[in-house]
Amino acid sequence: MRNVAKTTTLENKFPLLAVENNCILSKDADITACFEVRLPELFTVASAEYEAIHSAWHKAIKTLPDYTVVHKQDWYIKENYAPDIADDSLSFLGKSYQQHFNERPFLNHYCYLFLTKTTKERMRMQSNFSSLCKGALIPKEIRDKEVIHRFMEAVGQFERIANDSGFIGLRRLTEEDIIGTDEKQGLLEQYLTLSREVGTPMQDIGLGAEEVRVGNKRLCLHTLSDTDDLPSTVSADTRYEKLSTDRSDCRLSFAAPVGLLLSCNHIYNQYLFLDNSEDNLEKFEKSARNMHSLARYSRANQINKEWIERYLNEAHSFGLSSIRAHFNIMAWSDDPVEFKQLKNDCGSALALMECKPRHNTTDVATLYWAGMPGNAGDFPSEESFYTFIEPALCLFTEETNYHNSSSPFGIKMADRLTGKPIHLDISDLPMKRGIITNRNKFILGPSGSGKSFFTNHMVRQYYEQGAHVLLVDTGNSYQGLCELIKGKTKGEDGVYFTYTEDNPIAFNPFYTDDGVFDIEKRESIKTLIVTLWKRDDEPPTRSEEVALSNAVSGYIERIKQDEVYPSFNGFYEYVQGNYRKVLEEKQVREKDFDIANFLNVLEPYYKGGEYDYLLNSDKQLDLLSKRFIVFEIDAIKDHKILFPIVTIIIMEVFINKMRRLKGIRKLILIEEAWKAIAKEGMAEYIKYLFKTVRKFFGEAIVVTQEVDDIIQSPIVKESIINNSDCKILLDQRKYMNKFDDIQAMLGLTDKEKAQVLSINMNNDPSRLYKEVWIGLGGTHSAVYATEVSVEEYLAYTTEETEKMEVMRLAGELGGNVEQAIKRIALQRREK
Repeated sequence: MRNVAKTTTLENKFPLLAVENNCILSKDADITACFEVRLPELFTVASAEYEAIHSAWHKAIKTLPDYTVVHKQDWYIKENYAPDIADDSLSFLGKSYQQHFNERPFLNHYCYLFLTKTTKERMRMQSNFSSLCKGALIPKEIRDKEVIHRFMEAVGQFERIANDSGFIGLRRLTEEDIIGTDEKQGLLEQYLTLSREVGTPMQDIGLGAEEVRVGNKRLCLHTLSDTDDLPSTVSADTRYEKLSTDRSDCRLSFAAPVGLLLSCNHIYNQYLFLDNSEDNLEKFEKSARNMHSLARYSRANQINKEWIERYLNEAHSFGLSSIRAHFNIMAWSDDPVEFKQLKNDCGSALALMECKPRHNTTDVATLYWAGMPGNAGDFPSEESFYTFIEPALCLFTEETNYHNSSSPFGIKMADRLTGKPIHLDISDLPMKRGIITNRNKFILGPSGSGKSFFTNHMVRQYYEQGAHVLLVDTGNSYQGLCELIKGKTKGEDGVYFTYTEDNPIAFNPFYTDDGVFDIEKRESIKTLIVTLWKRDDEPPTRSEEVALSNAVSGYIERIKQDEVYPSFNGFYEYVQGNYRKVLEEKQVREKDFDIANFLNVLEPYYKGGEYDYLLNSDKQLDLLSKRFIVFEIDAIKDHKILFPIVTIIIMEVFINKMRRLKGIRKLILIEEAWKAIAKEGMAEYIKYLFKTVRKFFGEAIVVTQEVDDIIQSPIVKESIINNSDCKILLDQRKYMNKFDDIQAMLGLTDKEKAQVLSINMNNDPSRLYKEVWIGLGGTHSAVYATEVSVEEYLAYTTEETEKMEVMRLAGELGGNVEQAIKRIALQRREK
């Protein structure tokens, strides 16, 4: 027959009475205010900021009255990423991305803070007085209402100080959060089942001397409850060697090894017991006198006396508050093999903090019970040690995993530690919050650093969210993606221009869809003609500018009145005939405007000339409505005449979109082509674009791989870097020795430098990805992973053999790039 003598119900032993006004009341008349805590993201906090967080906690705790327990509880739970694959709005690549990450395991972090007001007697109780050891719990009455009132005022001050720090965010938990509803579990239910999964039923809790079980989960407890177990020195933060170099420091909080870096299901409990400091110090004075009297009988007494005196001297010299503290890691598993590993992992994490790992087997039941939200008054006092507030706070964990952006718009990146997808807005939300003042981006990364992968990934997601994307490329980086879009939209989008001898890029700068020549259109025509006419080091005189402006205006009027077909040939003939007569009538001198020289220089672009095809195209493409356009100009990037002209025309296409498409997001991404655009004659054009594009819901992005280009070009510095609030850097270790120049040029802080130099230093070998640093406005920055599915890889790849394989198979399938990618991806997975 089964022995049921020691079996009792949870109802009998449950130490909590009620939840009122969002506070937990215990049967022993303790009152607990509960908070959810939002901490900064992992790897984004510098040493000075850790000090500021430490200081904020200290200031907040100093406001609390005596006999308060501060209980910070960090949950680290293994979860699996669950995407919405059934979402019909997802594209082919969007679905493949979500399927790639489906069921991806990661460690999720939840942080809570419980402030419990108890009594002097309860703070002194040992484990044999725990509510677990009592027969029946009779609720006590709260006698002193004034004490409660003062405590709640102090809680309000605590919350205000923490939130005002700018690093910690506290949110009061509601009654629903604590006790739950029919649809979701409350915090108490989660703790008593050690599960955050909705629908987890309550199970037997075995609180035995040998082991503690919750259902099938066995608990493993490591405690820091004695000064002998602690390291000789503690600090607010520590150097994380895996992501640090000899030139940079990656900082984490001192207790980070028992936080996110310990990858198993566990809870890290941190308790501070705020006794009456005067009483504590008086007790130590008495103890020191006793030790002094007994010192001659034992050397241990002599040493203890010295330690106590040092503690007292510290307290009196610096006005420190004497408190008690306790820390424990509560890990669990239902797998016996994994349970063995848990003990080793938790012990190793404590050893990394230079603590002595103590596997507690005696007080597991009472410590688990006291860890229940609102039951900190039940904590066994013999498990705590005396210290001061500042050193105790060093053992608080101060970071969490990456947050998803609350904005509906954004791009998907991955958490660098666990590989979980992160929704990240680097455009709209930072603008709303005033972190950045424009959406422009500057991307720097050497060849092979994953630059084109990141840019492909970003522009693809912008396009899928309704943006107009115009790309100026010099290396076929976007051909795969463009062909895929072209196939998907049946040629409506995905326009790919490339220069070949048989089919050179050709435009008509005088053509407009609607016959409107606004000031931007006129200015772009003038800039184009000046580029054809003058060298970079030979700016036009004021009289020449006026004459050119009149010529362009005169020809535009003629187009409007006579309905002449607009073209460069027509403009040349107008200057040669009608405009020459106008100049003669006005008696414009040759030295003010040499019309013969002007016509002679422009003759190669007139019919019969070497470049007559360039500006006289008869194919009028409506690029205004095309949402994905790529200009691939690698073949002419070194051509002194063609390259600047083609780039000007491309810019004019974008400025036309910028002006006409009201309320629609538009993006221009210029790869290495900016070198030609950023010459003296074009500097003003670039400055205009970068300064103006933000007013038209647009963003200009420049991509470069040569550090020397940005270091040596004043135009880049003035017009591109200074007007790009979002900076994106890839692996810079090739430029380690030059990085001080880059840091100065980009205005990076030491924290940002440390983040950039940590890129790809500790990558998970089981995942294929490259890391990228994104900095916003000099205040917000982090490193993310660009990890993609096989399908996306095949669409983005710049490896010629892989691109040829996709295009060859697509040719066999009637030009269907999507089907080709699907087939090759399937073959690779089968291998």
